[in-house]
Amino acid sequence: MRSPCSAIVACVLVLLLHCVNGEDPYRFFTWKITYGIIYPLGVKQQAILINGQFPGPQIDCVTNDNLIISVYNYLSEPFLMSWNGLQHRRNSWQDGVYGTNCPIPPGKNFTYMLQAKDQIGSFFYYPSLGFHKAAGAFGGIKIYSRPRIPVPFPFPAGDHTVLAGDWFKRSHRQLKLILDSGHNLPLPDGLLINGRGWNGYTFAVDQGKTYRFRVSNVGLTSSINFRIQGHTMKLVETEGSHTLQNTYTALDVHLGQSYSVLVTADQPAKDYYVVVSSRFTSPVLTTTAVLHYRNSFTKVSGPIPGGPTTQVDWSLNQARSIRWNLTASGPRPNPQGSYHYGMIKTARTIVLANSAPWINGKQRYAVNSVSFVPGDTPLKLADYFKIGGVFNLGSIPDQPSYGNGYLATSVMSADFRSFVEIVFQNWEDTVQSWHIDGHSFFVVGMDGGPWTPGSRSRYNLRDTVSRSTTQVYPRSWTAIYIALDNVGMWNIRSENWARQYLGQQFYLRVYSPSNSWRDEYPIPKNALLCGRALGHRTRPL
Repeated sequence: MRSPCSAIVACVLVLLLHCVNGEDPYRFFTWKITYGIIYPLGVKQQAILINGQFPGPQIDCVTNDNLIISVYNYLSEPFLMSWNGLQHRRNSWQDGVYGTNCPIPPGKNFTYMLQAKDQIGSFFYYPSLGFHKAAGAFGGIKIYSRPRIPVPFPFPAGDHTVLAGDWFKRSHRQLKLILDSGHNLPLPDGLLINGRGWNGYTFAVDQGKTYRFRVSNVGLTSSINFRIQGHTMKLVETEGSHTLQNTYTALDVHLGQSYSVLVTADQPAKDYYVVVSSRFTSPVLTTTAVLHYRNSFTKVSGPIPGGPTTQVDWSLNQARSIRWNLTASGPRPNPQGSYHYGMIKTARTIVLANSAPWINGKQRYAVNSVSFVPGDTPLKLADYFKIGGVFNLGSIPDQPSYGNGYLATSVMSADFRSFVEIVFQNWEDTVQSWHIDGHSFFVVGMDGGPWTPGSRSRYNLRDTVSRSTTQVYPRSWTAIYIALDNVGMWNIRSENWARQYLGQQFYLRVYSPSNSWRDEYPIPKNALLCGRALGHRTRPL
């Protein structure tokens, strides 16, 4: 292996050659990926650790910071790291999913070169290859606003990350075997908060002060509800957008989503439950952490506060109440509402319907009847080196056919700077969660039943929130507007990791004919090559 110092020097040179703004600060990280033993639910488990930690280290940065993350793979198998919500402007080479990157071989390292370009907010990273996400290696990402950009709330006394989600006692290899054998996963064994089980994690606060809690659902299969006993939460941000500051007593967080809430420690000095429970599951799973007032000598006690007693209607109404703060600045010093997304004419409508077909006697999941299978070469490399036979553009239709499911390496073509309407249509009885890499989008509408062109009359074309992950309720639809302003090969996927693994994903190739660095950075000098890309050379800079 190369030494961390030599890797860092090499990466800085590469970044400078790639025209990254030299005036923006650099933040360097060296991560060692290993297996280790943990006991989150009281039983011994093997987990994937980063620098010996579970969850992994927090990434704290400021808008436009350059992040140099050198990842050393000490596992006995290939590994990939991805970044949920980071948009990688002009740089899908760093996305960290198999459609764009070769995995890091055992005993090797790869250095990701990212920039938090024109972004703020709360996100997380995770391992994207196979079913590694079920073994850990996830962590939080905080992107703070630059000092000169106004933030629409006073600076809090503290900033807490809450990584919550479902967890299995089975190993990721056992779970993968279940899926590979043609079956769906069983119900999770429990929920974790920051890698700990029941009352295993403590958030310390001072009485009378206000704190920011960044809540991310890093689970595999379950929506969750988040609440704090005796306290209200003021929503201020979701996935890079400042929101209207509505107050909630409980907040639904669907798979892959992140929210920021402000919580004031304005109650009598004692300890309180921080509660996470599963949504739309039977039975309901629950776990707790502790909100500890530093001047408290009273432990948590009494019944755990219950979550919502109704299902879809409560959650749907809450989702509709989450709106853009039109007067607040985003990552730049201009109001978010200055971008009038509702006045832009869409050039194309794409309808995506999820399904759960059996193909060749095995359970699979599909989009518009196509169940994705990876190519023998990452799609981005095949596209760059013009390697034929790996994928075909148009291998997934724009509209559902409702025919039998089939396997394909599905890639949809799209034009750079096109403004597109995408409708996620869900005919199943479970909540779906969808994520689009490299972009944020406007969630203009959601409702029950089938989507029709007449559904546009109910769109919010003024102040809907911009984000990168959205839910679709059972037998319902969700519509988004998206500006395809980021050239690259981008993954569109279910955030239910079993569904993603078994084919409910595809890639969107956002193409620009200009071949200009203004549109997309060139292939990095340190790019790993594999499959049919082996033997090719990266283009000299």
